[in-house]
Amino acid sequence: MNAGRGLPVRPLVASLAGIVLATGATAIQAAEKPLWELGVGVAPVTFPAYRGADEQRGFTLPIPFVVYRGERLRVDRGGARGMLWDADNVELDLSFDGAIPVESSDDGPRAGMEELDPLLELGPSLKVRLMETDSGQLEFRLPVRAAIAIDDGSTRQEGWKVHPMLHYDAPRLIGDWDLGFNIGPKFASRDFHAYYYDVGADDVTPQRPAYRASAGYSGLSMLVSARRRFDRFWVGSFLRYDYLDGATFDDSPLMETDHALSAGVAISWILWQSQETASEDPRAGLAGGG
Repeated sequence: MNAGRGLPVRPLVASLAGIVLATGATAIQAAEKPLWELGVGVAPVTFPAYRGADEQRGFTLPIPFVVYRGERLRVDRGGARGMLWDADNVELDLSFDGAIPVESSDDGPRAGMEELDPLLELGPSLKVRLMETDSGQLEFRLPVRAAIAIDDGSTRQEGWKVHPMLHYDAPRLIGDWDLGFNIGPKFASRDFHAYYYDVGADDVTPQRPAYRASAGYSGLSMLVSARRRFDRFWVGSFLRYDYLDGATFDDSPLMETDHALSAGVAISWILWQSQETASEDPRAGLAGGG
């Protein structure tokens, strides 16, 4: 996230893969589900104005509910999977993330600076299945995303992000709730860090010296999510913690804290579904990749 927008919609805390792998196994079988399902929902969320800001902001966002269980293309609450290449234990998918626009407050570290546009992040994600048991599966994931700012219909690239992580899916770990966990470092290009943390000559004040960010380490991100499907609606939640100590931009005058906490709850109503069915593995796509 950048100094001014930071919403992870994938959003969560804990590297508990080892503990989860040690929990008791429950039988998991593929089930027949509608080929596609569509619905709408709402998601109250809270997150820092940007990673490194003290200010916490809250929104209630409209969200679509889209599920497609095709043989090659699979879209669910965990994202779009198997879109580019799929082998027994390796997938190459499309990965998405983004951030909403952020206004510069009158008294914060960005006071008087230019406001930031919404950001779309898009790119391939490599997934390698490392371990699979009846109670879940452990994957290595490597999303690589281009950051694209959107301003009144025009777009411009604002650098790149890379987020290697360990990701664990645990279906029905607690009753009928599916849990997901991931942890991993983030890295980004100089342009991406500059977008959030640079201070140019025009923005220098006695309290805000000039600053030029560099490429490299962006902090450690940890996430935990939970979800459950009821008959005609779906409930999900996430909690994500970012630890920014040691990041290449941690001496920027726009940094106020080394901690960033994001959380949210989503409720979606399933309004339409196909008569045609398809087989679904309940272990697939339980949590976002951050």
